[in-house]
Amino acid sequence: MAETVKDWVEKVGSIDSSANPLDLSRDEDLAIGIMNLISLEEHLFFTAMKTDDKKYIDQLDAIRKIRIRLLQRIVKDPKGEEWCMSKHLLAASMRIYESGTKELSRGFRTEAEQLFDDSFSLFSLFFAINIQEKSGNGLSGGLIPSANNTMTVNEKSGILERSKAILKKLVDCCKEW
Repeated sequence: MAETVKDWVEKVGSIDSSANPLDLSRDEDLAIGIMNLISLEEHLFFTAMKTDDKKYIDQLDAIRKIRIRLLQRIVKDPKGEEWCMSKHLLAASMRIYESGTKELSRGFRTEAEQLFDDSFSLFSLFFAINIQEKSGNGLSGGLIPSANNTMTVNEKSGILERSKAILKKLVDCCKEW
């Protein structure tokens, strides 16, 4: 019988953290760094176009090579277009987050909070896609539960909501032991 997401999270939580193959806090930090590299690539592109200075294209290429190397640490053995989806999920998450901070600074809190929620949904989906390979410890279904799996009554059932709920339960970026 398929296990519920709650059961899955409890199993993951019971794994010795020093040997936990799902140490998402490390990958979360790396993913945020990669998000910033993607943004830097965008800024270098637009600066090259606005200034007509081709040195920014060379810098973009150098940053892109670093971003590719680092993204390979999280996106392992991509199927279909998972590599590109992963890159675009991070890029979209970063841009939507930045849009949220601009709305917040303008005093539009409700709009900002919706953008932040959308950004986190995309960030969570990135991990839902990419943690599949790391979940080979007997936990079925990876981070994306099958249709037979159920959430607790208080949790929403959409794929983005399930991904966010799991990421919130698994990631503790402040836990360094």
